[in-house]
Amino acid sequence: MAETTADTRPTGFRSAELGWPELDAIPHPPRRLPLLGDVLGVNRATPLQDSLRFARQLGPIYRRKAFNREFVFVWGAELVADLADESRFAKHVGLGVANLRPVAGDGLFTAYNHEPNWQLAHDILAPGFSREAMEAYHPMMLAVAGRLTDHWDRAQAAGRPVDVPGDMTKLTLETIARTGFGHDFGSFERERPHPFVRAMVGTLTYAQRLNSVPFPALLRRAARANADDIAYLNRMVDDLVRARRTAGGGGDLLDRMLETAHPETGERLSPQNVRRQVITFLVAGHETTSGALSFALHYLSRHPEVAARARAEVDRVWGSTDVPGYDQVAKLRYVRRVLDESLRLWPTAPAFAREAIEDTVLAGQHPMRRGAWTLVLTPMLQRDPEVWGADAERFDPDRFDPKAVRSRPPHVFKPFGTGARACIGRQFALHEATLVLGLLLRRYTLRADPDYRLSVTERLTLMPDGLRLHLERRAGEGATAVPVADSDEAPPPESRCPVHRAGD
Repeated sequence: MAETTADTRPTGFRSAELGWPELDAIPHPPRRLPLLGDVLGVNRATPLQDSLRFARQLGPIYRRKAFNREFVFVWGAELVADLADESRFAKHVGLGVANLRPVAGDGLFTAYNHEPNWQLAHDILAPGFSREAMEAYHPMMLAVAGRLTDHWDRAQAAGRPVDVPGDMTKLTLETIARTGFGHDFGSFERERPHPFVRAMVGTLTYAQRLNSVPFPALLRRAARANADDIAYLNRMVDDLVRARRTAGGGGDLLDRMLETAHPETGERLSPQNVRRQVITFLVAGHETTSGALSFALHYLSRHPEVAARARAEVDRVWGSTDVPGYDQVAKLRYVRRVLDESLRLWPTAPAFAREAIEDTVLAGQHPMRRGAWTLVLTPMLQRDPEVWGADAERFDPDRFDPKAVRSRPPHVFKPFGTGARACIGRQFALHEATLVLGLLLRRYTLRADPDYRLSVTERLTLMPDGLRLHLERRAGEGATAVPVADSDEAPPPESRCPVHRAGD
């Protein structure tokens, strides 16, 4: 049963038939079963990939039913562009995101639109992602990347392949923990993942599993394990905050949460909300970036000509400098294209939901009542052949050449969501990932396992499963600049807060 907020917009789960008056006009998979719905041929472990398969069969808008719940999925470029209209649509917290509220509550990612803390936290924390703040994080990002390369040097010397997803998870967890909260998990010194990672994976996996069963009571044992995971996450964050209150800090995100008042209202974040924001940043701040890096490294290992071109750019731009400066990272424009193309094919946050603020008609075709919602399938949007061409499934970083970008319609590349509730840490993630790719390309040649076929694991976010790479150390490690023609491209623009800009 959907609840109603003070502004009368429904919250909680709302089945599609309640919000879409002409639902019958939207196609659904064949062989729908009574009571069970569209469950034939699906895999509980891969709901997103099943949804992509149905999308290819059914077109840019379709619906699926699981037991007594019906969902509308959208991926067509024209439809998504309409959903990006902030005057008519807003973020919808539903499906797996709502399932995370027991741990993240009204944190930035999981807050309902009517809850005041997301805007309060956004306004307090947005300066923590300014250029000045990012420049201060850069040395810490370099230090953590150095721990990764030390780890990989040892593996390379021993002739062992490296566990790419595992090591990228260690890297990004340590990066957000150190830059945002002054904490060191010691991930690279551990044989097994830190308990925080195990608890985080447990909560994400449980949140996804809740969508695959008709009654939560069927997951009693998993629910108890999830409660234990949440309790651990809460204890760990409470300890971290308690230590900071005692010792003080150096102006990072945690200091902003604890000490900064809203510049206009004077409000501060409550202790409970501080805990929820810390958990949100620790989870979202590393899980998605680790996936993005892992997919990019997979594609670089499979496309040696792309890797060679990216490596030549790193050698030219960074030259013989031992430690690249903050501004030198933004000059790696081709490396950034590699990252963007990886995020196009496999956006690690693979969907976002939008709801109608008022009764409206989507793209002039599909009536929606106030509170009706739909799930945007980002990987299909970013593979739409009408936008990206008949070869949309092919990896090609030159799709993000500035001329190609300008030729495409807006709202067709959405790896960080859209609108006022888009990812606040986008620039942090892009700087970190571009820096790390540059460092790894300069140091190593990546060798793929010829028998490996990309397999994607789902836990609300996406990650390559079982990806291992062999490494070869480069002679001179890129210390000698490679002569490459200068680029006349402009650097990627700094992304401004979507709350304060009209464009995308």
